[in-house]
Amino acid sequence: MRLLLNVLWFVLGGWISGSLWLLAGVILAITIIGLPWVPAAFRIAGFSYLPFGKMVIDGPAGPQSVVLNLLWLVFAGWWLALHHIVLAMALGVTIIGIPFAWQHVKLARLSLTPVGKMVIEV
Repeated sequence: MRLLLNVLWFVLGGWISGSLWLLAGVILAITIIGLPWVPAAFRIAGFSYLPFGKMVIDGPAGPQSVVLNLLWLVFAGWWLALHHIVLAMALGVTIIGIPFAWQHVKLARLSLTPVGKMVIEV
């Protein structure tokens, strides 16, 4: 079931989301200021490509994670999370879209504060 849902997710738009996160990671890597957020962008890209069967957990948080997450939240996180929440509400209207809506909720949580998070297989 997880394979089928991941294939449907990827074909119906997951490849766009994951590719845009990869592009964002590359752009952040080019700038010196964006380097601290590059691992988080690549982590979200991998999760965006194939989210079913994965779970986001908190990793070890230090003071640098708090500062980086606060800056991310102010400048990028809130509107990325809002985008995922709007998509989740649209998908949640249909019964077939509910599993995909749940993945957008997980992506919204991850988009708010991505630094210090880990994606694990369930």
